[in-house]
Amino acid sequence: MQMAAEGGGKELNEIKTQFNTREGVYKLLTHSEYSRPNRVPFNSQGSNPVKVSFVNVNDQSGNGDRICFNVGRELYFYIYKGVRKAADLSKPIDKRIYKGTQPTCHDFNHLTATADTVSLLVGFSAGQVQLIDPIKRETSKLFNEERLIDKSRVTCVKWVPGLERLFLVAHSSGNMYLYNVENTCGTTAPHYQLLKQGKNYSVHTCKSKSTRNPLLKWTVGEGALNEFAFSPDGKFLACVSQDGFLRVFNFDAVELHGTMKSYFGGLLCMCWSPDGKYIVAGGEDDLVTVWSFVDCRVIARGHGHKSWVSVVAFDHYTTSVEDADPMEFNGSDEDFQGLHFGRDRANSTQSRLSKRNSTDSRTVHTTYRFGSVGQDTQLCLWDLTEDILFPHLPLSRTRTHTNVMNATSPPAGGEVAGDIVNNVSNNPSTNDSGANTPSNSLSSPLPRSNSLPHSPAMTANNKSCAIASGVSKFATLSLHDRREQHQETDHKRNHSMGHISSKSSDKLNMLTKSRTDPAKTLGTPLCPRMEDLPLLEPLICKKIAHERLTVLIFLEDCIVTACQEGFIWTWARPGKVGLSSQKQAVSPSGTII
Repeated sequence: MQMAAEGGGKELNEIKTQFNTREGVYKLLTHSEYSRPNRVPFNSQGSNPVKVSFVNVNDQSGNGDRICFNVGRELYFYIYKGVRKAADLSKPIDKRIYKGTQPTCHDFNHLTATADTVSLLVGFSAGQVQLIDPIKRETSKLFNEERLIDKSRVTCVKWVPGLERLFLVAHSSGNMYLYNVENTCGTTAPHYQLLKQGKNYSVHTCKSKSTRNPLLKWTVGEGALNEFAFSPDGKFLACVSQDGFLRVFNFDAVELHGTMKSYFGGLLCMCWSPDGKYIVAGGEDDLVTVWSFVDCRVIARGHGHKSWVSVVAFDHYTTSVEDADPMEFNGSDEDFQGLHFGRDRANSTQSRLSKRNSTDSRTVHTTYRFGSVGQDTQLCLWDLTEDILFPHLPLSRTRTHTNVMNATSPPAGGEVAGDIVNNVSNNPSTNDSGANTPSNSLSSPLPRSNSLPHSPAMTANNKSCAIASGVSKFATLSLHDRREQHQETDHKRNHSMGHISSKSSDKLNMLTKSRTDPAKTLGTPLCPRMEDLPLLEPLICKKIAHERLTVLIFLEDCIVTACQEGFIWTWARPGKVGLSSQKQAVSPSGTII
């Protein structure tokens, strides 16, 4: 790839190799690049997105990180050396080339991984799911082999947190299936009976004399189910669909907790904050949208991308908490007593960002950092700060901190999935989602930007002065104003509109397949208008590739990104560049010289 030396150059098509943030300089480690062994850019026309998965196998040598990635029909498994040493592409631990289908996604079981064995789930474009051990180079099982369960592409696969045998699979059909690795899939198509139903979702259990896969079938929204993720405590499941909706479920109780609608088009990606209080989603509206789990409402949008947002991720290592003692998630272990699958409650090691007692007089300051990558080949980093999260509280610190005085924890779950699966024959029910969904009502109007809160007596002139002194001018502009100031509207192939105004509701019907009338959701709590929300500006927005970006992962000492050409890059965090990685070079064959 042609890259600008040290991030220099002013041409629009130059690729940055470093960028600055308030914590320092992030640098691309060119010798830590992973790809196919021949290092030839992959012709990505018609191929599934390149995805990356990591696992640590607790190797006593201190080099326990392993990386898996798919490129076209190929799947690779390497030792990941990160910022420490240059990548040696000549020695993959495992390499697989598939015929007639392509890997689309994968996930490691972190509970069972050791230096001698690891369980890796791989989803495929034809609908199958394979369980392999890339260390032993074994294939243990193939699920949905005859495609009797679902014939559509697998879009996301993940192990259920805290469990060794259960995993969840999403398809482009809009269905999700819960599997047990110990069960067979049967020789005939499964028959289902209704377990629970709500607005735009239903859950069925498999009706069979003997236990078989799938244990549960979820039908969610309309169109493809693009991604899902479990909350940090493992109790809630969030998913985004092509109909433009984010839906959050209590996974054990199989109940809808809350929803959100994109500005237009489908939602493609989402992620949870480390404490489970916020969800960020991105998609075909070119925006990143921040949704509050506790309040069940949109609290901010961010505009920096010029095309579809393909991945969003929180940076657990830059997200910070100050002046607070470690606390734990609320809820008793009794909530998990009835789970017959051997599920353990998720360890609350991330709970420095969890519940704070609302009667506690201490002030806790937090900064949430998250990133996004898109089809515009750009990486954006964002800070979620106190003036956005709590716009009506006085700012006691700078923009880069968040006052979390009155935050509350996600409510505890009800019924557990194990009880539901085992007692389904005695408990068919059809609950409407509205009864179990927290209020979506909006509070008083939020500030237009990352600005100082408005007092009731503030005049128009005083408001503009406060905004100008509180934040940069860029953040205070509406998208309509910014569209007039920025004429750069060129888009790459398959890119959506880069600038949006509040008058774009006439375009909504063309950009979503949902039967829900988008014009009726715009301006409601499901989808507030642009002028009714704070507008985030990215801390940085850099072009880092020639092809669309498909991966963004935050690790302790680096950031990992990947593009559709099949290149996986490591960006060293400030002060984390290893001496060995600076001195070593790599030959075209992938060996260290």
